Amino acid sequence: MVKATFKNLPKEKKDRVTAALLNEFSHHTLKDAQVARIVKDAGIARGAFYKYFNDLTDAYCYLFRIAIKEIHSDMSPTEKYDPQVLYDRVLSFLDKTSHSKYESLIKLHVTHNETDLPATYSNAQGLLNMSPELWSAMVLSHEVIGEVLSDPDDEKKELLRFKKSLEILKKGTD
Repeated sequence: MVKATFKNLPKEKKDRVTAALLNEFSHHTLKDAQVARIVKDAGIARGAFYKYFNDLTDAYCYLFRIAIKEIHSDMSPTEKYDPQVLYDRVLSFLDKTSHSKYESLIKLHVTHNETDLPATYSNAQGLLNMSPELWSAMVLSHEVIGEVLSDPDDEKKELLRFKKSLEILKKGTD
């Protein structure tokens, strides 16, 4: 959890630290990230970093939440299984990601960092409350996003398979 010390920083300094985090986590996986590069880039002391964040994972999650909020902001949870709505959300997410400063961060997240995060950073309880159809669609959504970001050349093929998979799930709900 981001510490109050960071929350209370002047906007300019907070923005500088956030930009340094984005630079680091856009070019390095969470496992390879270094506090030394972040503090040098942000122009802060190493001790200050630990006054702002518990560790690199804490800093990463802070930044990732900002990115997801910006990219995913208009995608409120759905309670009804609608393949077209779910498909359109993935298209929107991919489009917004590719046109944002967070593209590299998101790509590294889905290809490397997501599996390295401790369970305490996940939304496990929310997932347990999803219907089987929506949970399946969410898993497929995340998978296709990862595949498309990893190999953009196969985007059309991956999205077609995703759309067909959503339709197959729909048949199971009828």
